[in-house]
Amino acid sequence: MRLATVGVSVTVLALSAWPAFSQHLGHAKIESNSMAPYVASPQSIVERMLDVAGVKSGETVYDLGCGDGRILITAVQRYHAKAVGVELNEKHAETAVDNIKRLNLQNRAQVIKGNLMDVDIANADVVTLYLMTLSNDKLRPKLERELKPGTRVVSLNYQVRGWKAKAVEEAEAFHRPYKIYLYEVPSRQ
Repeated sequence: MRLATVGVSVTVLALSAWPAFSQHLGHAKIESNSMAPYVASPQSIVERMLDVAGVKSGETVYDLGCGDGRILITAVQRYHAKAVGVELNEKHAETAVDNIKRLNLQNRAQVIKGNLMDVDIANADVVTLYLMTLSNDKLRPKLERELKPGTRVVSLNYQVRGWKAKAVEEAEAFHRPYKIYLYEVPSRQ
């Protein structure tokens, strides 16, 4: 795998030791300003993440790094929520938009093509993440600044350091273990 910058190459090498990505790196592409490589979550894990978050009808789910839109689609179809995805990769963003249109869900789900650090997430009731721990570290101040107290944050496989998880669930899909971390944004002091 040949990448344009040394920083990204080091990130790829570091990720190869991490179990969640090690089996997928041959297929993963990391953009230079991306927070994680694209690795699709199995549908059963998507559903478990949204279950753990306790998504309710009418709530708004933000998926930061939405990939093909499967969390958005599941949030709308199964939980009757509204959904907003943020995706940096143009191809993945287009795929998510196409999937939403194909299912005629565009009145309940949308995709913002851009950097998740630049998108206002204040309207979220639930935020889903499948980023790396270091990316979660970078994202945490934004979450604390923009999200209202009580907003649930669900992170697949990687903790949000400095936050105490309300729940940690283990799940399996395709003979691979997953960990689902549930956090709740604390009250501002």
